[in-house]
Amino acid sequence: MSIQMQSDQSQHALRVLEKAAGMDVLALQLVEQVQPSAEAGQAVVRVKSAAVNPSDVKATLGIMPKAVFPRNPGRDFAGLVVDGPPHLLGLEVWGSGGDVGITRDGSHAAFLQLPVAAIAAKPTRLTMDEAGAVGVPFVTAYEGFRRCGFFEDADASNKTVVVMGANGKVGQAAVQLAARSGARVVAVQRHAELEGHSSAPVDIVQAGSVDIATRILELTGGKGADVIFNTVDSVYFEAAQKAMAKGASQIFIIATKGQTVPFDVFSFYRGMHSFYGIDTLALDVVQSCQHLQAMRAGFEDGSLKPFPVAAVDALPLSQAMRAYRRVLAGENQRMVLHP
Repeated sequence: MSIQMQSDQSQHALRVLEKAAGMDVLALQLVEQVQPSAEAGQAVVRVKSAAVNPSDVKATLGIMPKAVFPRNPGRDFAGLVVDGPPHLLGLEVWGSGGDVGITRDGSHAAFLQLPVAAIAAKPTRLTMDEAGAVGVPFVTAYEGFRRCGFFEDADASNKTVVVMGANGKVGQAAVQLAARSGARVVAVQRHAELEGHSSAPVDIVQAGSVDIATRILELTGGKGADVIFNTVDSVYFEAAQKAMAKGASQIFIIATKGQTVPFDVFSFYRGMHSFYGIDTLALDVVQSCQHLQAMRAGFEDGSLKPFPVAAVDALPLSQAMRAYRRVLAGENQRMVLHP
């Protein structure tokens, strides 16, 4: 892996010119970036903090089929509007996008040009680092629940939501959103203690210590889960299907390409089940920011909490390769860049 310095100037952007030659050859260039002028209907954001997501690294490696080259990577951001409509100047903003850093220049840069419709004021309670690290995990969790109609139920207290892989970042976000809605939440994870925040009690099912489906049925009095948010590939597919209540939904956010699983069609149609595949690359920056704004009240009142970002995990662009390597290796802490 390599990163090449192109300038001594203070304003820079990471630039990837072409698909990497292999998993061990991640070539990023650190290039000078001049502040762009806002075009009609656009605003320019001075990026203060931008998370490094697994999808950022994978897109740079060419794993994401929609990624274009050359471009600046980075999907999540928090910063300050420095050009555009006068009423937006100086506004502290946050955002994310399936197009940002994938099909258009992204946030691992000093400046980011966005449609005015994607300009969303960040929650006042959040620091720039916290706001810059919310994006992809919370947007993914929100979109999963939205797609299956979970938010349409004004009273979710009669619902049971099971989050498979609750210790991951999307899992933690899903636990928070489900708990805030008033649903009963069951977290299936590797550890006995809940990782992350919840505004209400959460039942823990420790993977490997019990039969997951049996335990979920015990916890629900034999009914099963109304919604299962599966964040862990096919590992939990069979257990999840066995634990689904009548009319339940299962949400999927990840799968290995070409992977197949045994599918019991009989139990699927007799159970009146629904499956939802969630790909947030299909949500552009405007749609993603609308999701974030729908969660804004929770971050303002404290019922939703951002991921903590340690000082050692906030790096300048010149050290971006450290963050990329750690995320590629499966780092569970949120890493952010300070352009």
